[in-house]
Amino acid sequence: MDDALEELYQAIILQHHRSPKNEGVLDPYTHFAEGFNPLCGDRLTVYTREEGQVLSAVRFVAEGCAISRASASIMTTRTVGLPLATVQERIRDVLTLLTGKEEIAIDLDTLGELAALAGVRRFPARIKCATLAWHALRNALNSDCEPVRT
Repeated sequence: MDDALEELYQAIILQHHRSPKNEGVLDPYTHFAEGFNPLCGDRLTVYTREEGQVLSAVRFVAEGCAISRASASIMTTRTVGLPLATVQERIRDVLTLLTGKEEIAIDLDTLGELAALAGVRRFPARIKCATLAWHALRNALNSDCEPVRT
């Protein structure tokens, strides 16, 4: 990854950390899930509202590091308004992007701000921070009330 691209990714993460999108309790919500990363203390709750087969709203409440909060913020902007099946695919794709063994070509046009999370792959201890919100969203959509622990 070149230096200019790495700086762009860092700027996106810091922007979402400082001014997160869709932060706060969703009222009313249809599902929720909690997540906790005991390694760094990240805690979050993801709230969703489904209308038909569409994720009509998603919000989060979080305490944690910049990567965890930024990932949750980016997640909300990249999943709201999508059909539930597409959201499940997006979750799977992001988790593969962050945890996959093989190097993945990053297409900024397709991934948008999700590409900023790809830089986390270089820091294995931080991958759990970036995946926490996505695991919690999957649990919320699956009505799995067991708290996520990464």
